Amino acid sequence: MYRTVLARPELGIAGVAQDLEWPEQRVRDALDGLARLTLIRHSELEPGHLLLVNPEVSLAMLIGRQEAELAERQRQIAQSRLEAAKLVAQYAEHRKGERGLGVEQLDGVDQIRLRLEELSHSCTSEIMGFATGGGQSQAARSASQAADQAVFERGVQMRSVYLESAANDGGTIAHLEWLTGMGARVRIAPALPMRLVIFDREVAVVPTDPDDTSVGALVLSGPGLVSALCALFEYVWENATPYGKAPARGAEGLNPQTMAVLSLLAQGHTDEVVARKLGVSVRTSRRITAELMAWLGGRSRFQAGVIAGERGLLQGGAPAREGD
Repeated sequence: MYRTVLARPELGIAGVAQDLEWPEQRVRDALDGLARLTLIRHSELEPGHLLLVNPEVSLAMLIGRQEAELAERQRQIAQSRLEAAKLVAQYAEHRKGERGLGVEQLDGVDQIRLRLEELSHSCTSEIMGFATGGGQSQAARSASQAADQAVFERGVQMRSVYLESAANDGGTIAHLEWLTGMGARVRIAPALPMRLVIFDREVAVVPTDPDDTSVGALVLSGPGLVSALCALFEYVWENATPYGKAPARGAEGLNPQTMAVLSLLAQGHTDEVVARKLGVSVRTSRRITAELMAWLGGRSRFQAGVIAGERGLLQGGAPAREGD
């Protein structure tokens, strides 16, 4: 628009519209824009005639205003960074006493999620974990994928063990496919001891109550505790089945889930505990128990455990006595 008027100053609005093949309204809008930039104005002596203003003057003023705005914005950003640094220091000081002993307690789901986000963000090499509870909820899967995406983009390795019962949930299967597609290594186990996440083999998060992981969690950073949990993870990992492969059957053709139930019953666990560790309903746990007792020919759980031990069906040798 400016170049057209510069070349042919005698043109009015109609002439400029015809020359540029623009609708007149577009020409008027462009004129308003040039007027705001003080690059053009209407002649008082010749109505309809347009006067051009030297761009060296008007644009210098415009650029000067923009530079001043930029300088103010940079000052605001610097101030925001300073305030953020103060907040980080205050937060670290607030948590210092709790973390000094290597044990930090988190209460409720909100605190747990915030702390897990912090640990995921600072993780640099590997995340290892047990995913208990069988099928994962949609909310849990969505939150996990958002955090895991950033982790994968930084090149962090991930190893996860899920329960066999997770294969009964279509949404969880899709999530596992996504994880393996992103490069995570996933294995399946018939039972898991508890929920667990380990970051860089330096910090571990475990539930304060294994029966209700939403109640709270403990963040452990003591070398001894974390090393023991890493050893536990490696033991379960080595005995788990890679995702996508059929689990190997144990003695006398029993599947891994049935073997796990047999071992848990021999340790004296209740149907509720067995169900939680397998990620199944209590009803399913009781059904498997009843089928096992009938198959073994035992009239009580203890008798069934003794028979299983005599037949070499228990992992780790003779069964534990009830109440041990």
